[in-house]
Amino acid sequence: MNTIETYKERVFEEIKHIGKNGNEYWYARELMLALEYSKWENFNKVIEKAIDACQNSSINFNEHFPGVRKTLKMPNNATKEIIDYKLSRYACYLITQNADPRKKVVALGQTYFAIQTRKQELSEEEYEKLSENEKRIYHRNKVRSGNIKLNKTALNAGVKNFGEFHNAGYRGLYNGETANDIFKRKNLKYRQDILDFMDSDELIYNQFRISLTDQSINNNHIYGEIEACNTHNEVGKEVRKTIRKLGGTMPENLPTPNKSIDDIEIKEISDK
Repeated sequence: MNTIETYKERVFEEIKHIGKNGNEYWYARELMLALEYSKWENFNKVIEKAIDACQNSSINFNEHFPGVRKTLKMPNNATKEIIDYKLSRYACYLITQNADPRKKVVALGQTYFAIQTRKQELSEEEYEKLSENEKRIYHRNKVRSGNIKLNKTALNAGVKNFGEFHNAGYRGLYNGETANDIFKRKNLKYRQDILDFMDSDELIYNQFRISLTDQSINNNHIYGEIEACNTHNEVGKEVRKTIRKLGGTMPENLPTPNKSIDDIEIKEISDK
């Protein structure tokens, strides 16, 4: 595994947490170690600079740097309370911008969180300026977050076979094709993810399917695996009908990109 893959998959991804609502966050003390800071006092100064930068941009820092208290176990059954922060992607981006640039991992983090932050909410004008590869990265992130949220909704609805649940949605949207059928049609290799080999339009179709299914299960109080799968399938069919009605290209007829989104992200980081 090369340096970029190691940092991407282990340094930052492994310390990422997922909240109850599917939101991603990092603990400051874990990020401190990832950025090779040994003393909290030194790293806290970096956090303070990042908070100042956030406030200077007229952004509510409490939304990105919420403080939390943790209890540590000490010798002889004693305990100690320490302060930590639950950091958003944007907060991590600001922290890496204010961290020691001489550290190689800090330079990598600056690029990583810059790319990740850009994936979040974009204005229409900003979106139109993105290249196709950047749009793919943006919507892949949306699909990933949407699936995390949908999986929790499905779990609460009694779903246990998540493979069948997701295939129900794919079958509806792709005229009967399962995830494995899509995998074979795209001529992908072992362990390659079909979502990483979709163009921006195909990802948007799936993003719409995922979001509507999540809303439908919640709003209609769907419960039971069969009912949840049927709902996912029907939503997929309705999205397909809408595409046809508006004259769009059916998802199975959209081109398969030559490069995966993972390869594109690695290249962007390497080029920085």
